[in-house]
Amino acid sequence: MPTITFEQPNGTATDVEVAEGGNIMRAAVANNIAGIVGECGGQAMCATCHVYVNPEDAASLPELSEDEDEMLDCTTAERTENSRLGCQVSLGGTLQSIRVAVPSEQV
Repeated sequence: MPTITFEQPNGTATDVEVAEGGNIMRAAVANNIAGIVGECGGQAMCATCHVYVNPEDAASLPELSEDEDEMLDCTTAERTENSRLGCQVSLGGTLQSIRVAVPSEQV
């Protein structure tokens, strides 16, 4: 089963298993991960599921869509080259694990 490691700003980390095809945002909300809001329900319209993907994992992700790229310009916390919207990153197939850092603020 795919696994997501959520690292909080204070350094604590939580591992969450997700079903094949599950995304970072839904896994975070279902497991009460602090700092992931998912206000729009996964429609790439609010940027409240912004995460920083571990650089080693970022290379295995698909390119940003135009909508995701646009929404990342609206994040509360600073956007970096490894910023992604959790609702747009699904696990499964060749992506069986990922480590993401939760920003210090989302809204």
